[in-house]
Amino acid sequence: MAITFSSVNAQESEWISLFDGNSMDGWKKVGSDNSNWEIKDGVIKGTGDASMLVNTSGPYKNFKYRAEVQINDGGNSGLYFRTTPEPGFMDGYEAQIDSTHTDPIRTGSLYGFCHVYRQVVKPGQWFTYELEVRDDVWRGREMTRIKITIDGNELYEYMDFDKTYKEGHFAFQQHDPGSIVNIRQVEVSPLP
Repeated sequence: MAITFSSVNAQESEWISLFDGNSMDGWKKVGSDNSNWEIKDGVIKGTGDASMLVNTSGPYKNFKYRAEVQINDGGNSGLYFRTTPEPGFMDGYEAQIDSTHTDPIRTGSLYGFCHVYRQVVKPGQWFTYELEVRDDVWRGREMTRIKITIDGNELYEYMDFDKTYKEGHFAFQQHDPGSIVNIRQVEVSPLP
């Protein structure tokens, strides 16, 4: 009996890569001149002072988004979405990246909205962060649904009835000089 994977291939083809593994094409740094974003061996590495690495495509409103991420012991970062083209730390939604930093809000948190205080991912471990974000209606009320998944395990779905951020760009945060964030395989799949 032959098994076909046409539905899997069709589903995978809807993902659009935002990082080519070789260059910063489509990305720009916003923030301190003393922060550094570089590519080594197909990985974006963020170090130094506070800044953001912003994707210049978009804006995006409804989408699935995923990235493979690694944070050092004591490090802190964030995966931003629906953010401005020149964001500060409070501009847009932030999916927290933090395994052991002094900030107790850990990886998997939607910062300022829904917090996870247990360690979901060990420092130095690669993991896949996946988001599904879309405006919707629940019981007659408009809202933004935000589903947070790590390594294929859905943590929760948050419903933002204030629809705090309408649309925007993706960005990664370089939080502080003690943080080292590594990123690879960044992809988006727009939704209707």
